Amino acid sequence: MIKSELDALITLLDDPHDQIYDQVSEKILSLGHEAIPSLELAWESCFPGKERAGSELLQVRIETIIHTIQFQDVKAQLRQWADSKDNSLLQGVLLIARYQYPDIDLEKINEHLGLIREDVNIEVQKTSSILAQINAINHVLFDIHKFVGNSKNFHAPQNSFINNVLEGKKGNPLSLSILYLLVCQPLGIPVFGINLPKHFIVAFKNSSDDIQFYINPFSRGTVFDRNDVNSFLKQLNIKPRQSYYSPCSNMDMIKRILINLEHSFNKQGYEDKVSEIKELMSAIEEGS
Repeated sequence: MIKSELDALITLLDDPHDQIYDQVSEKILSLGHEAIPSLELAWESCFPGKERAGSELLQVRIETIIHTIQFQDVKAQLRQWADSKDNSLLQGVLLIARYQYPDIDLEKINEHLGLIREDVNIEVQKTSSILAQINAINHVLFDIHKFVGNSKNFHAPQNSFINNVLEGKKGNPLSLSILYLLVCQPLGIPVFGINLPKHFIVAFKNSSDDIQFYINPFSRGTVFDRNDVNSFLKQLNIKPRQSYYSPCSNMDMIKRILINLEHSFNKQGYEDKVSEIKELMSAIEEGS
């Protein structure tokens, strides 16, 4: 479709007849991302002093269509991610972030993670033991870069988006553990996510591929052992399972993010977002 035809369709979006709007929006949606630049220009024209100033109906409908296009794109990419053998953790968390922030700067995030990783690598090279290595990682993350558990707003949706965690220096147990993995795994440090109920931690494996100890990034990287996990489960009155002690998959972590987001948005009364998060979860399950 040429631009003039698309622009003509967009002018019909504020038609008061729902049937016409439905037909026009369906046609525009079928164009996908190709339509977004023209939609954004039309949206800007709705503001005071512009050509279509005061057309609130047009503005709202354009926003709805743009969001729908972007949401469908994220959903499709999550399905592909789940179906891929190389479903990297970083790609998964970036796709989740794109749900809330469609124009997220991926290069900036990669650069930020790279800088933290460089600092960790420098400090780790100075160590001569495993525990000293973990202390060095913790020092970089929690002392130098000032990351901290967001205890005050534990259930806030922002805790689940990697860009917010990097910028605000705060996160929940899952997002801080994911940060730990994203920084350490590319350096060859054998840390893995542990999907505990009501919590999330990290495990360190030894050269025999056995778990040597656990790490709690939410409490500044505290190191503990299997007995401490047992005590935690006993406090919650939860029967131990092998999965509570063993590394989980990247898929498990992305699903856990979506579960957290569903809970957060439900708590805030955002029913539309709860519905969309459920759709994203279904997309992952379809792709896996």
